[in-house]
Amino acid sequence: MSEEATNQARVIPLRPGTARPAAAPPPKEPLLRDLVGDVLRRERLAQERTLKDVADEARISMPYLSEVERGRKEASSEVLAAAAHALGLGLGDLLGRAQGELVRITSRHSVGSRRAAPGSSYDGLCLAA
Repeated sequence: MSEEATNQARVIPLRPGTARPAAAPPPKEPLLRDLVGDVLRRERLAQERTLKDVADEARISMPYLSEVERGRKEASSEVLAAAAHALGLGLGDLLGRAQGELVRITSRHSVGSRRAAPGSSYDGLCLAA
């Protein structure tokens, strides 16, 4: 064997057949329980109220309310309504705020790919020629 041939290394690709990196997976949809819990916690903190105070007024256990706020439990509509009312909100207010968060989060990931459904309100920009 010649000296030139012994000094050359053979390169073995780690991923044979892939010339470009794989596309990033699409972002995961947020869970409703996380969104609702975030809204409850933000509102409670904005009112400078303790977890115990809100749980007592809502007539639910403090550990359970904590789990709901952290998105660990899927609370029933009755529990959500009780927690919302303890904070001076209606169930519709709570769910509306959670929906706003969902739109804000998902619109960051899908800019340009959203289309308005028939009969829905469209909040995009319309240019006329």
